Amino acid sequence: MFLKTSFTSLIVGVFVVYVLHTCWVMYGIVYTKPCDNPRGDKCITPFLAANPKLQLSIYTSLQSNAEGGHTLIHKEEDFDVDSKFERIVNVSLPKKTRNNGTLYALIFVHQAGVSPWQDPRQVHSVVQLTTYMVPKPPEISLISGEDQTQGQKQEEQKKKQRGGKPAAGTGAKGGAASSPDHPVSHWRSRLTLNIVGDHFLFDRDYLPSDVHRYLRVFQNGKKMVYLPLLFVDELSNRVKDLVEINSTSTELPLTISYDSISLGRLRFWIHMQDAVFSLQQFGFTEKDADEIKGIFVDTNLYFLALTFFVAAFHLLFDFLAFKNDISFWKQKKSMVGMSSKAVLWRCFSTIVIFLYLFDEQTSLLVLIPAGIGSIIEVWKVKKAFKIQVFWKGGKPTFLFGKLDESERRTEEYDTLAMKYLSYLLYPLCIGGAVYALIFLRYKSWYSWLINSLVNGVYAFGFLFMLPQLFVNYKLKSVAHLPWKAFMYKAFNTFIDDVFAFIITMPTSHRLACFRDDVVFLIYLYQRWLYPVDRTRVNEYGISYDEKPKGKPHKE
Repeated sequence: MFLKTSFTSLIVGVFVVYVLHTCWVMYGIVYTKPCDNPRGDKCITPFLAANPKLQLSIYTSLQSNAEGGHTLIHKEEDFDVDSKFERIVNVSLPKKTRNNGTLYALIFVHQAGVSPWQDPRQVHSVVQLTTYMVPKPPEISLISGEDQTQGQKQEEQKKKQRGGKPAAGTGAKGGAASSPDHPVSHWRSRLTLNIVGDHFLFDRDYLPSDVHRYLRVFQNGKKMVYLPLLFVDELSNRVKDLVEINSTSTELPLTISYDSISLGRLRFWIHMQDAVFSLQQFGFTEKDADEIKGIFVDTNLYFLALTFFVAAFHLLFDFLAFKNDISFWKQKKSMVGMSSKAVLWRCFSTIVIFLYLFDEQTSLLVLIPAGIGSIIEVWKVKKAFKIQVFWKGGKPTFLFGKLDESERRTEEYDTLAMKYLSYLLYPLCIGGAVYALIFLRYKSWYSWLINSLVNGVYAFGFLFMLPQLFVNYKLKSVAHLPWKAFMYKAFNTFIDDVFAFIITMPTSHRLACFRDDVVFLIYLYQRWLYPVDRTRVNEYGISYDEKPKGKPHKE
C-alpha cells in the first residue's frame, strides 16, 4: 500500500512541476523586456511611430521568388495598421495551377505611392495558397446510387431553369479522374494577416530570437528603426476551408482578413505555428495538424489557457484511472455484483468507435488512444467471462470458466435488466439505421453500418450503464465496484463537460458528455443508500469477516 501511495504521490508531484514549468515558459514567451533608456543607442524604435502612409499589396505567382511573372490581386492604398478589415477577391488560376500545380501569394507592406519592388523600406512575406491532400471519397445514396456530383448537377440545372448561374469552379471535374489515394492540389480559401500595432521599444541586448527573423532594421541617423512586423497566420488555414482544384476551376474566391496583433500574442502564435510545422516534419498529415490548429484558432485566448489546465488535469485523472482500473481487474477473481453485460457492451462500443474513427480517417492523436482502449476492454471481457485460450496446431481453443452460486445470481439480475432494456434499445437503433439508409449518403455499406452502430453508441450507450445500477439495486450493495478508478473517471466526466463548451465537436458527442453525469449521480446516490457491509464481498472477491485465521481484519 505504501509503494502504491508513493507512486501516486510521485505522479502528482511530477504533474505539479510540469504545470508550474509550463506556466513559467508561457510567461517567458508572452513577456518581452522593453528598452529602459529610450534615448540610448541600444534601443530599436518602431517605424510606425512616425505614422507613415502605407499601402498593402498582394500578388500571386507560380514561384515563391516571383520569377516568371506576378499578378496583382488586391491592394489597400490607404492602409491603416490599426483598422481591421476583411475582403473577398476572386483569384484567376493559371493553367499550371489547375493541372495539379501550386500558387504563391506575395504580401507587401510598403510606402504609399511607391512600387513595392522598388521600395527599400518594404516588408514582405511569401505564403503558399495551395496544398496537396488526398481528396475525400465521394458519398453516395446506397438506395438510389446517386452521388454528390449528380446531386450538384441536378441543383445547377434547377438554378438554370430559374435563371440563376452556377458558381465558378463547380460542376464535374474536367480532365482525367484522379486516383482516390493520389494527393491533388487544394485551394486555401483564407489568407489571414497581422501586424504588430504596439509601438514597442526593443532592447538590442534582449532581442527575442523568435521575433528576430521577422525583424527588418535600418539606420536612421543615430537611431536604429525596425519596419512593421508582418505575420501571416497559417494556423487559420483549416481543412474545412480547402477547395479541391480541377481543370475547370478558372478562378476561386480568397478571403483576405487583417487585424492588428500585440507583441505577446505574436510571439505565442509564432511558437504554436512552429510546433505544428515540426509535427508535420515528423510525419503528421494535414488533417492531423488541423486537429491541433482547431484548439488554437476556434477558442478565445483565455479559453485556451483554461483548456490547457483542463487538459492537464484530464491527462492526470486519465492516467490514475487507467492505473487503478488495471490494478482492479488484474486482481479480480469473482464477478459477484458486476454486470458482465455492461463489460461486454463497453468492449463492443469501444471497438465500434475505433472502427468509426478509422473509417473517418481521424487524427492519429485520437485514433491511437482509442485503439489502446479497445485492447484493454477486450482483456476485461476475457477476465469477466473467465476465458482461457489454448493453441492446438495453430488454431485457438476457447475455454469458459464456471460460475459459482453468487455469480449466477448476479448473472440472473443482469440478464433480467438487459431483457427490459432491449424493449427500448433495439427499436430505436434499428429505426435510426433505416432512416440514415434512406435519407443520408455514405461511402459504402460498411461506412453506413459503422455510422449506424456508432450513432447507437453515442445516442443510447448510456442505457447500457443501467444494468449495473439494476444489479446494485437487487444486491443492495456497491462494495464490488472499483471506486478509485470510478471516481477518477467521474472527475474526467465533469472535465469533459467543460470541453463540451470550449472545443468544437459533433452534437452527438457533446450530448454523450452530459448523459454520463446522470448515471454518475445515480451511482453516488446508491453509494449513500447502500453503505459498505463488512460481511459482503469486496472488490477482490473476499469478505472482511471471512479472512483466513491469523490475519487481522481491516479497519
